[in-house]
Amino acid sequence: MNSQFYTVDMDIGVCQLRNLSISFLSSVLAKETTPVRLDNSSSGASLVAIDNKIEQAMDLVKSHLMYAVREEVDVLKEQIKELVERNSQLEQENSLLKTLASPEQMAQFQAQVQPSSGSPTATGSSNPQPSSQSSGTST
Repeated sequence: MNSQFYTVDMDIGVCQLRNLSISFLSSVLAKETTPVRLDNSSSGASLVAIDNKIEQAMDLVKSHLMYAVREEVDVLKEQIKELVERNSQLEQENSLLKTLASPEQMAQFQAQVQPSSGSPTATGSSNPQPSSQSSGTST
C-alpha cells in the first residue's frame, strides 16, 4: 500500500515537472519566434537557429528537472533518516517497557490487545498503559 502512495506522489511530481517544462519551453520559444520569423528568407539558417534554440531550451529544461529531482531526493533521504531514527527510538522504548513490565502486567496487556486486534502479537506494544503500570512499581 505504501508503494501506491509513493507511485501517486511520484506521478504527480512528474506531471508537475512536465507541465513546468512544457510551459517553460513554450515561453522560451515564444520569446524567440520573432527573430526566427525574420530569418525565413534563408531556410537553412532559420532551421539551424531553430535547432539551436530548441537544444538550448531542452538543456535548460533538463538542468531544471535534474535540480528538482536532486532536491526531492535530498528531502526524501532526510525523511528516511528521521524515520529510521524514530523507529530505533521506539524499538528501544518498547524493549525497555517489556523488560520493566512484570509477567502479570504483560499478560494483562496481551489480554487487552487480543480482543481489539486479530493477532495475538501486540502490534500496539508501544501503548503507554504498561508504562504507567510498571512505572509505579519499578521507579
